[in-house]
Formats: sequence, C-alpha cells, structure tokens
Amino acid sequence: MNIADLRKSYEKAELSESASHADPLQQFDQWLTEAIHSEVPEPNAMTLATVGSDLRPSTRVVLIKGYDAQGIVWYTNYASRKGQELAGNPFAALQFHWVELERVVRIEGVVEKVSAEESDEYFRSRPLDSRIGAWASPQSEVIESRTVLVANAARYGAQFLLNPPRPPHWGGYRLKPDNWQFWQGRKSRLHDRLRYTAQPDGSWLRERLAP
Repeated sequence: MNIADLRKSYEKAELSESASHADPLQQFDQWLTEAIHSEVPEPNAMTLATVGSDLRPSTRVVLIKGYDAQGIVWYTNYASRKGQELAGNPFAALQFHWVELERVVRIEGVVEKVSAEESDEYFRSRPLDSRIGAWASPQSEVIESRTVLVANAARYGAQFLLNPPRPPHWGGYRLKPDNWQFWQGRKSRLHDRLRYTAQPDGSWLRERLAP
C-alpha cells in the first residue's frame, strides 16, 4: 500500500455564508450538537496545541467540558507539560475533527485558569476513580513503571476513601477565542472555509478563506 495514494472525496455537506451564523459560538454550538446527535466517536475530543519557552509546539488530545461566551473549558494537571507551557505562554489553539461529518473547527486565543470554585464543582462531579487518578498521576513526569501509578492510586484511595479533595495541582483552563475557523470538506478539494476574527467593538468579522 502506498500511503500517498490514500484519498477521500468529501461530498456530505457545504458551508455557505448565508447558511452560517454571524456569531461563531452559535456556529460551533450547532456543529457540536450535530456531531453528538450523529454519534461520531468522542465528539467532545479536541487537540490542544501549546508552545514552550523553547518555541517548540506540542499537541495532545483533551476533552471539552464546557463552553459559553466566555470561552472553551477543559480540566487537567497544572503541573503537566501543557500546564507549564501555558504558564509561560498563555496563547494556545484547539482543533475539533469530526471525520464522519467531514468537518474541522479551529479555535485560537488566550488561556486562563477557571476559578477554584468552578474547578471544585467539576471535580466533585467526576467518578471516584477519576478523582483518585488526579492524585495518583504525576502527569508528564518520568516514572519507573505502571506499578507506580497503581501504588499511588491505592495509597490515595486508602487516604481519602470516598471523598478525595481536588488536588491543588489540578483544575480547569478556559481559552477565550479571538479567532475561529470552520472547515467543511467539499468535492475536488474545493473545501468551504470560514474564518471569524474578533473585532474591537465585540463583533466578529466573517471571511471566506481559500482552502
């Protein structure tokens, strides 16, 4: 098999200015809702891109846990590589790829931590194993083997029983978008691509980009 010969013709939908929302958040809400109703695998999964002090970009997949006019929210370990990179450079990018719908959403902006109250509330809603896991995993650090994780989970499980508190190194981030892009696959590689750019007056400039 020659990987260069792998191709797909995108023909499921279109994205026109007249049929899209003037507000990118409404457009995102529509597309995410459609992805969920279409039962695509993990419609809430998004790639997060950050840049470290060495100017090397890195990506990983995280799960969206909320969105509104304030931004896009996810939760993670503040001491992880992404946490350290965001502490030094708060600008980041997100990407959703709903393969079955032939759609991509790209979001750029500045990232801030959510309030401790928001993080506490979400942490309490997580399954017990996930709450213990937040304590057990020194995310992004080198460990000798999986035994370290299992032992940590057992230790914290015995310590906290059914009520583990939120670790001080764990919580939420919110990306406040200033740039959105919506990509809809089209036939002959003539894809639809709309960009929304935040304006000083709080409105959004919608433009079509060549694919």
